[in-house]
Amino acid sequence: MPDMPPAHPFDFDSDKLKEECGVFGVTGVADAANFVALGLHALQHRGQEAGGIVSHDAEQGFNSARRFGYVRDNFTKQSLMDTLPGPLAIGHVRYSTAGSKGNTQIRDVQPFFGEFSMGGAAIAHNGNITNAVALRRELIGAGSIFQSASDSECIIHLMARSLQRKVPERMQDALRRVEGAFSIVAMTRTKLIGVRDPLGVRPLVLGSLGDGWVLSSETCALDIIGARFEREVEPGEMVVIEDGKVQSHRPFAPQKPRFCIFEHVYFSRPDSILGGRSVYETRRAIGVELAREAPVEADLVCPVPDSGTPAAIGYSQESGIPYAMGIIRNQYMGRTFIEPTEQIRNMGVRLKLNVNRALIKGKRVILVDDSVVRGTTSIKIREMILDAGAAEVHFRIASPPTAWPCFYGVDTPEREKLLASHMSAEQMRDHLKVDSLRFISLDGLYRAVGEKKGRNPKSPQYCDACFSGQYPVAPSDMIDKGFTLAAE
Repeated sequence: MPDMPPAHPFDFDSDKLKEECGVFGVTGVADAANFVALGLHALQHRGQEAGGIVSHDAEQGFNSARRFGYVRDNFTKQSLMDTLPGPLAIGHVRYSTAGSKGNTQIRDVQPFFGEFSMGGAAIAHNGNITNAVALRRELIGAGSIFQSASDSECIIHLMARSLQRKVPERMQDALRRVEGAFSIVAMTRTKLIGVRDPLGVRPLVLGSLGDGWVLSSETCALDIIGARFEREVEPGEMVVIEDGKVQSHRPFAPQKPRFCIFEHVYFSRPDSILGGRSVYETRRAIGVELAREAPVEADLVCPVPDSGTPAAIGYSQESGIPYAMGIIRNQYMGRTFIEPTEQIRNMGVRLKLNVNRALIKGKRVILVDDSVVRGTTSIKIREMILDAGAAEVHFRIASPPTAWPCFYGVDTPEREKLLASHMSAEQMRDHLKVDSLRFISLDGLYRAVGEKKGRNPKSPQYCDACFSGQYPVAPSDMIDKGFTLAAE
């Protein structure tokens, strides 16, 4: 039976913003692919649709395996891992973009591999190339033959056309043509390479493992293999690791970094470190700011699990209102659960979440969630809480209203499907039919991530385009299709 993508997720999954991928690479250790599989398992939250690993062995050369589904269901099989020998390997987990949902082929799964005149190279990419359509049109016109629908394949073709002699230099050539966001882990026969775009929109960190080295989207994946966090790969930096040595290059003109602020809010795991800050502590601080900005009389503060938990703890600590697990998540509910009837499909959220009725009944409840996207999940959760006998339901959201789509590596609905794009906060409250609805302000979010004076509108420290509409890199392809930017 051919590999097939997993079934369409329930509403609870589809009403959340999705980071599109995570990358991981290891060099200088025996059976590097086994470490990569563990690292990808720790990064599974960044992509649950598919995963792939490429390794290199001096005797067998390059080997690859790409599969749909969870890492645990594929890359824990010894028969598969035995086909990926060698001391050097990279891997990738992915979600597909909104435009290709349901059309993903195994050929779209990374890492991508190419043979060049100086030898083979593989590449795994986290982010999104905002001029990929124009590049693809140019490359096809010049004779390139594409094998996938992924924007990342443009990088391989640009590298192939470069006149530089070595892979790192060819990659630099290619990436200078690319617009958008990219954190890349790549490999040749002897080198492990990591690159971040000049704005540093997506994370990438460097770790050590004995005499070996590790590149990862997040620090939590270093922990699972016992690697030591050394530092972040800096915005605009390329690191080339060979023979146990790390060389740093600066191939791009320097720019002011604009790291994705939503990594702090939702995408990254709470046990990761971003910019020297604990993600968990930042999310707890978001809850503290939210309690200061949007107090309300209530009996319980309850998180919408699991992403709302740290912020709910912070809200409870600052407000003095007791914290309680009013909603319990079924941790064993997989994305590929068989949905035999429309009645079962409509149960969606209830298959994921259940209300602690004895705790909720008769209580005024504050529900803390990370975001409101379409609002469909919020409505179902409100219904569940009221069905359990809650006296009042107040939503507190640990991010500002999401009014604009992301074009830098996040699966976001079209703008018209974002509730905040055409409704005020009060209109959203009416639509959700809750007693109150408040979002943290953009200034409050900046304070929570360490900017004491809040957001400087003339020089923001982060990419916050999904809230502000201010895109640090113009989404060229989308503008060509008619997308309208926010007015200055």
